[in-house]
Amino acid sequence: MTGDYVSKTDLVAALVRELVITGELAAGEQLRQRDLAQRFGVSQTPVREAMRRLESEGLLVCDTHRGFTVAAPELGPVEENFRVRAALESLGASLAARKIDAAGLDRLRALNDQMRDLPDDDPRYLELNREFHFTVYSCAGSPLLLSLMRLLWAALHGGPRVTRTHAESARQHDEILTALADGDAAAASARTYQHIMGADPVKDTETDY
Repeated sequence: MTGDYVSKTDLVAALVRELVITGELAAGEQLRQRDLAQRFGVSQTPVREAMRRLESEGLLVCDTHRGFTVAAPELGPVEENFRVRAALESLGASLAARKIDAAGLDRLRALNDQMRDLPDDDPRYLELNREFHFTVYSCAGSPLLLSLMRLLWAALHGGPRVTRTHAESARQHDEILTALADGDAAAASARTYQHIMGADPVKDTETDY
C-alpha cells in the first residue's frame, strides 16, 4: 500500500507542479484536495502528500484558514533563480554544442518554426518554448543539469516575464541554433546567456523567453 501511495503521490505532484509552472493554477489560487483527487482519479491521501511536497518546494503555501494555495513568487528569489538559470542554461548550450546530433537539431528547428508562426497572444507558445529549452538541456547529455533545470523552472513559476515578440524570441533561438549546428560551444553559451538575460523579470508583462 505504501509503494502504491508513493507512486500516486509522485504522479499528482508532477501534475500539479506542471499546472503551476504553466500558469493554469494562478498565484493565490486555493486548492481543494477533494477536487484534485477527483480530477486525477486518486484518493485524497496521495493528493495531500503531494501538496505537502510542493509546499516544501515553495510552490504551495498552507495556512489554517485557507488550506493550500499557490505561492506568489517573491521578487528576490525570482531574480536570483533567473540568473542561476541563465548561467546553467548557457553551460547546457555549451555542452549540447559538443554532443547534439542531426535529429536534435531538426527537432529544435521544427519547434522554433512553430513558435515563429504563432501570434503573440497564442497560449500554445508557452509549451513549445518550454520544449525547445528542455530539448537543448537533454542534448547536453547531463542528467544532473536536466534535474536542476526542472527545479529552476518550477521555482520561476513558469519563467520570467518579458516583452519581446515571439518572432524576436525565435530569431534569437535561430542564433543559438546556428552555434549548435556549428559545434561552437563558446557562441552557443554566449548567445543563450544573452537570450535569457535580455528578459526583465521585474518590469515586463508577457511570458515569452
